[in-house]
Amino acid sequence: MDWETLNTAETFEAAMNASNDHPVVLFKHSTRCSISRMALKMTRNKWDLPPSVHPYLLDLLAHRDVSQLIAEQLNVQHESPQLLLIQNGKCIHHASHDRIDASALKAYL
Repeated sequence: MDWETLNTAETFEAAMNASNDHPVVLFKHSTRCSISRMALKMTRNKWDLPPSVHPYLLDLLAHRDVSQLIAEQLNVQHESPQLLLIQNGKCIHHASHDRIDASALKAYL
């Protein structure tokens, strides 16, 4: 599984538009946080979702503005790390810290 880099408002807008055609996963990652590193690794290891699900990775520390935009547009409180599942422009599932589990997304697909 290859994460697409999410680092601009335009990339976020493109991901939101793409969510009308297929599910989109956003992973908000803090490069300074060991919990975030562990959650990202576990997500990669358990990624057995259909290829139609498009994953995006956001470096929170480098792109706080994009993280804030995501929180505002999706009306989901910012947390770090955080995994969000987007369909049809809406967040249908989100989890943070030790509740992050890629396999749990299957219930929503």
